[in-house]
Amino acid sequence: MIKKIYSRLFALSLVLGSFATIAAAQQETLRLPQLSAVTTNSEGVARLENDAVIISVAEPAGREISTLTASASSVSAAARVNEMLIAAIDQRLGSPYVWGAAGPRVFDCSGFVWSVFGSAGVQFDRTNARTFWTRFSPAGDDEKYRLGTLVFFNNLTHVGIVADEHGFYHASTSKGVVYSPFKGYWGARIDGFRRIPLPAEQIAE
Repeated sequence: MIKKIYSRLFALSLVLGSFATIAAAQQETLRLPQLSAVTTNSEGVARLENDAVIISVAEPAGREISTLTASASSVSAAARVNEMLIAAIDQRLGSPYVWGAAGPRVFDCSGFVWSVFGSAGVQFDRTNARTFWTRFSPAGDDEKYRLGTLVFFNNLTHVGIVADEHGFYHASTSKGVVYSPFKGYWGARIDGFRRIPLPAEQIAE
């Protein structure tokens, strides 16, 4: 009985030894690709032949973050200016028209424009529609129907503030401060568009 136990233990030890030998050989095989020839480049610096060369074309992380932050800031500033413009216009809707008036309760067309932008924190001299036309730069194609663009009519004698591609706000001689559609009467009398530089646009530049 004892002899059988010893013989089985001896056979088991041989099997375990074989497994250990195979495992060691596999580890050596796995390590073999890590062995590399050492060479020297033209500057005398030693390097391994199979050294990995990593080439990065990505922008530095800091630059990406700063660009995103600047973009987010300009968008946020633009949204705030637009909110103030809309609030100022809403406060003046329905106000009567009086030639030469710039508020607080009565307006002419250029006085309405000047008053609205002043309430939104955009300051410039109070003057007439024709002077606004010469003072401010033409609006680009993508700016003509953007909220806050100035739109001019009737040989530069009338000015309003674009709401969107459908219409604008202005101080009408017959109706006071109102929203009017471009379609029809006003659309046929447009002279052109001008863009007042807004704080948000100055930040973006």
